[in-house]
Order: sequence, then C-alpha cells, then structure tokens
Amino acid sequence: MSSELDRVREVAVRDKEARFTALLHHVTVSRLRWAYWAVSPKASPGVDGVTWAAYEQDLERNLLDLHERVQQGRYRASPSRRAYIPKADGRLRPLGIATLEDKMVQRAVAEVLNAVYEADFLGFSYGFRPGRRPHDALDALAVGIERRKVNWVLDADIRDFFGQLDRGWLERFLRHRIADERVLRLIGKWLAAGVTGEGVWSEGAGAPQGASASPLLANVYLHYVLDLWVVWWRRRARGEVIIVRFADLCRARHKSAYAEARIMPTRWAGVLDGWLLAVSGSA
Repeated sequence: MSSELDRVREVAVRDKEARFTALLHHVTVSRLRWAYWAVSPKASPGVDGVTWAAYEQDLERNLLDLHERVQQGRYRASPSRRAYIPKADGRLRPLGIATLEDKMVQRAVAEVLNAVYEADFLGFSYGFRPGRRPHDALDALAVGIERRKVNWVLDADIRDFFGQLDRGWLERFLRHRIADERVLRLIGKWLAAGVTGEGVWSEGAGAPQGASASPLLANVYLHYVLDLWVVWWRRRARGEVIIVRFADLCRARHKSAYAEARIMPTRWAGVLDGWLLAVSGSA
C-alpha cells in the first residue's frame, strides 16, 4: 500500500508549498483492511458496542460498505465513549474510546496524511511518527548531554494539550498542505463528534485523547505552533540550543547562561503557558 503514496511523498518533499487536492481516494478497501488488523482484538468497543471479533464475522462485506460510505460522504463519526485512566500523580486522565469503524477510518486517513507531513516534520520531533520510538528520543537526549557543553536543561510539558488544542487554528494549519475538502470534513466530523459518559453527550474540546488520528493532528499543530518557532528562536539564542520533543513533552538544552526566549508571539501564550514560564524562568 505504501507504494500508492510514493507520488504524494515525492511531491511533498519537492514542493513545500504544494496543497494536495485529491487524497481521499487513497483511503482504499486495502488500507481500511490494514487499519482493521492494526486495531487490537482486545480493544474496548465504542458507543455502538461493536467488537473486533463481531466485525470480523463478515469482514469483507463490512469493509466494502465502510469504504463506500467514506467515499460517498455518507460516513458519520460517532461520539467517543468517555473513560478514565489513573495518572502517576493520582489524578485521572480522560480518554475517548472511539467505535471500531472510527478507529479504522482515522488510522487509514492518518496513514495517507503521514505521506504529506513526514516531509515537513522536523528532526527533533519524535512522538507518534513512523519509524521513531521513545528510545530514539532518549538516545538524542543522551548524545546532546554527553557530547555538548550543556549548562541547563529545560523539561516542559504542555498543560492539558489535547484538551486545549484550538480547533480553529488546527484547521488553518491543515489547510497549508491539505486542500481536499472531503478529508478536512472527515477531520471536522471526528473533532465535533463529542463524547458520552453515563448516558450524557458533551461537545468536548480540543482533540479526543486516545483517538487514532489525534497524535498526527497534535504533531501538525505543534509543528506550526512550537517547532517552527524553536527553529527561529535558536538561530537568535546566544549559544547552542538542542531540542527534543516527544508529542507535547519537550526537552531543551542550552550551553549559554542566557537565551532570548521571551519574545514568543503572544497569541500562543494560552496554549504554551507551561513552555513560556519554564523557558523564561531558566533563561
């Protein structure tokens, strides 16, 4: 299936201004089948109660029907089922459990979009990217600390990132590269589907944490909000700056005792408040 996207990758690498107008046709039956097998058979069902095993009973018919609905615009995203998992500090992290078909379509679309965005994402971004593991980020940290003269290390975690992600700005960022309105409508459906808990529907905010498409959308958002700014900033910092980002977790090392980091555009301050305070406090 990857060979089908080679042309997309080639254009994305060659032309950084290209906007892709025809991507949805790459969401084929084969790609939906791959997405089905990529879902864990033990995964909890969504609000419709459909399990992985039940879907498999008539898999090919189900895949053909889903593919037809996606291509004809009849596919409808379902609300996520609210669940909570404990965090290390004792608090609960909210998760949205999508239906099986939502997971499949999201995985298939994310696979197509990766062909575009892997040409754009920067080298210090490691989270939820093909061929990149958490240990790769740790290795980069170790090399930076051991082989460079590091005076201070910044450890930043963007507060409630998925819940605070601005959907309006996300759409603007996506439109820099994506001009296929059908794909953009699909993403809008997932973001607007909301969540249900104890029989009550709520609109939700940001991008559902736990959804298959959310990691890619998060990386797109942070690419424009944070990564490109970091490149601009470290060209002006006094001394060398090394950055490693894994999703919304950041590590920065600087060999100078001073870095001019307080000139970040104020329109991002609400999203990156933790980052701003940490950098300013360490500068």
